[in-house]
Amino acid sequence: MWLWHSRLYLYSAAALVFGLWFLLKKKSVSKDSSKEENDKADKAPKKNDRETKEVHVSGVKIFYGSQTGTAKGFANELSEEVKALGLPAEVIDMKDYDPDDQLADECISKSVCVFLVATYTDGQPTENAEWFCKWLEEASTDFRYGKTYLKGLRYAVFGLGNSVYVGHYNTVCKNVDKWLWMLSGRRIMTRGEGDCNVVKSLNGSIQADFLAWKVKFLNRLKTLAKGEKKSCSGKCKTEGSCKNKRKERQEEEKKTSPQNNSSEVRAGKFCFLLLPSKDIDVYMAVDHNRLKVLFLPQSKEESQRDGQMVKLSKLNGVQKIEDEGERREMITPALREALTKQGYKLIGSHSGVKLCRWTKSMLRGRGGCYKHTFYGIESHRCMETTPSLACANKCVFCWRHHTNPVGTEWRWKMDPAEKILEDALEKHQNMIRQFRGVPGVKPDRYEEGLAVKHCALSLVGEPIMYPEINNFIRLLHHHQISSFLVTNAQFPQEIRYNLVPVTQLYVSVDASTQDSLKKIDRPLFKDFWPRFLDSLKALGEKKQRTVYRLTLVKSWNVEEMQAYSELIALGQPDFIEVKGVTYCGESSASSLTMANVPWHQEVVTFVQQLADMLPEYEIACEHEHSNCLLIAHTKFKVDGEWWTWIDYERFQELVQAYDESGGQQTFSALDYVAKTPSWALFGAQEQGFDPAETRFQRRNKSKDISGC
Repeated sequence: MWLWHSRLYLYSAAALVFGLWFLLKKKSVSKDSSKEENDKADKAPKKNDRETKEVHVSGVKIFYGSQTGTAKGFANELSEEVKALGLPAEVIDMKDYDPDDQLADECISKSVCVFLVATYTDGQPTENAEWFCKWLEEASTDFRYGKTYLKGLRYAVFGLGNSVYVGHYNTVCKNVDKWLWMLSGRRIMTRGEGDCNVVKSLNGSIQADFLAWKVKFLNRLKTLAKGEKKSCSGKCKTEGSCKNKRKERQEEEKKTSPQNNSSEVRAGKFCFLLLPSKDIDVYMAVDHNRLKVLFLPQSKEESQRDGQMVKLSKLNGVQKIEDEGERREMITPALREALTKQGYKLIGSHSGVKLCRWTKSMLRGRGGCYKHTFYGIESHRCMETTPSLACANKCVFCWRHHTNPVGTEWRWKMDPAEKILEDALEKHQNMIRQFRGVPGVKPDRYEEGLAVKHCALSLVGEPIMYPEINNFIRLLHHHQISSFLVTNAQFPQEIRYNLVPVTQLYVSVDASTQDSLKKIDRPLFKDFWPRFLDSLKALGEKKQRTVYRLTLVKSWNVEEMQAYSELIALGQPDFIEVKGVTYCGESSASSLTMANVPWHQEVVTFVQQLADMLPEYEIACEHEHSNCLLIAHTKFKVDGEWWTWIDYERFQELVQAYDESGGQQTFSALDYVAKTPSWALFGAQEQGFDPAETRFQRRNKSKDISGC
C-alpha cells in the first residue's frame, strides 16, 4: 500500500536518476570527441609539414639539338611555360653538356629531362648534337655501363623532321628515345614527332605539332609534381569498384581488338589488313568472294569520314581518295610571316612574286641583268614569280635559306592559273608604282615597267610541280609575255611529255656526279640521279630553246670538268650558263661561306677549259657584273656573228600558230633568233654592260673608328 501511495515520488526519483546518468554520459562523449579533434589538429600540421618537404619534381632540363634554330626556339618556349608552373627550368645546348659525367646525376636529382632533337641530312643528328648522340648510342650497347645505367631518369622526347624524307623521317628522335630506354630510362609520355611537311603534319605545321605535344607534356608534368598515385592492389575497401573499372577496360579493349574478327576467319573469310604506307605493294590471287579489305586511316580525322573509299594504285597498291577541300594550304601562317619579311608578295595559298634588284636598276638606267646581255630581256619589264613555292631540293646555296616548303608531289590546295597570273601582275605593278617620282627613276622606263613583257619562273621552288603549269604558260603567251621556266631536273616525265613550248627552258645542273649532286642539291627523291639524267635526256628532245644552268661552288664542284662535258653531250642544250654562286649571307641550314664564291677570273678560266672540251660549243657572251658567262652552240653563230638574242614578237607569232593548230605546226629555236650586239660578246671592252646604260659604282664610305 505504501508503494502504491508513494508511486509518484518513486517515478520522479527514477526520472531524476536517469536524467543525471544521461547528462553525465553525454558529457563524457563530448570530452572524448573534443580530445580526438585536438589530437587530429595536432597531427595535421605534422602531416602537412611532411607533404611540403616531399618534392616529386625538382626541375626540368630541356636539351636541344638544332641546326636552323627551330628546336632552340621550342626549348626556350617550353622553358617559359614550365617556369609559369612554378618549377625551375634550364635550357641546355647538347654540345655544352657532357653526358658521360653529368647524365647519370639526373637519375637521382628528381628532375625531368626533355630532349628536343632535329634530324638533319641523311638522318644524321645536327652538329651540336653529334657528340651527345654518339655517346648515347655507344653507352646503350656497352656492357661497362650496364642496362640500368640510367635507371630513375625520367625523360620525354620530341623530334623535328620532314616526312618527305621517307627513309629517315625523325630518325634522331627515335634513336634517342630507344637508347635512353635501353639504359632503363623511364618515359613519362609518348614520343612526339613534329613534321615540317604541312601535308602530312597531324596539326598542319611543325609549330602546331609542338604546341599539341607541349600541352600534353605540361599536363603530365603537373601530375608528376603532385605525386603519382599508386595503382590499386585489389585489397582496398573499394576493391569492387576497381574490379569494375578493370572489367570495363578489358571490355573496351575487346571491342577494338583484331581478335574480334576471328568469327570471320572461322567462317572461311580472308581478312587483309592494308596499312597506309606508300611502300606497300598488294598482290591478290584469291577468290574475291572471300576477300575483305580493312583500311586503317592515318589520322583521327580520316577515321571520322563517312563512306571512305579505297582504290588500287599503279604506284603503291593502295591509295586513299582525297577530297580537294580537305587538302591543306602550302603557305602556313609561320611561313607566310617569314616570306613576307623577305619581301615576297604572296599570292593565294602557294604562289608568290618579288621585285628583282635588276628591275630596280634598269628603272634608273643603271643596267640590266645577264639575261639582258645574253638574250635581250628588258629587265625593267620582267616579272619574277612562281606558281609553286615548294621545291624537291634543299640546295646549300638556296637564296631563301630554306624558308620555302619542300615536297616530291603536289598534295596541297590548288589555286587556278587565271587567278595567280591576275594577282601576280597586279602585285608586280603595285611594286613598280612605288618608284613613281623616286629620284633617278626614268619616267619612260617607269611607264614601260608597268607593262610586263617577260616572266621569269625562277623565283623559288619548282614551278613545274604546279598541276596547271601549262595553262599558266599559255596565259602568259596570251598576254604577249615571254616565259623563262627553270626546273631542278627531278621531274623528267613532266619535261618530256607534259610541258608545252616555252620561250626558254632551263635545267639547273649544279653538279656532274651523283655524290656531289647529293651534297650540293640535297634532293628529296631517293632515285634523284636517274631522275636527273632522264631530265637531261628529255631536255635534248625539246625543240625550243634549252639552257643548262651551272652554278659553280668553289671547293665543291669546279674540278669536275670531264663529268660536266659528258652531261652536256647527254642533253645537247642550246646554251650553257656558267655562274659563280651568290653568297646570300650566313645560314644555319648551309655551311656555305664567302670562301666558296669564285672570282670572275676563276669562272672565266673554268668556262674556257670546259668550252675546249666541247666540239660544237663556243663562249659567246659575258656579264662581268653577275659573274656569269654564256657558252652557245655553234648553230647560233651565223657567218661569224652570234645570234643568241630572242625575237620576242616572232616567238609570240609562232606559239600562237602552234596553239591554234593543236600542236601540229611546230617550230624550233632557230626560228626566233635575233642578232647579239657587240657589247654583249665575250672579250668586249664593256664586259656585258649595255653602253646605253649608266654604270653606277657604289661608294664604300670608310667608317670612322677613331672614337672606338
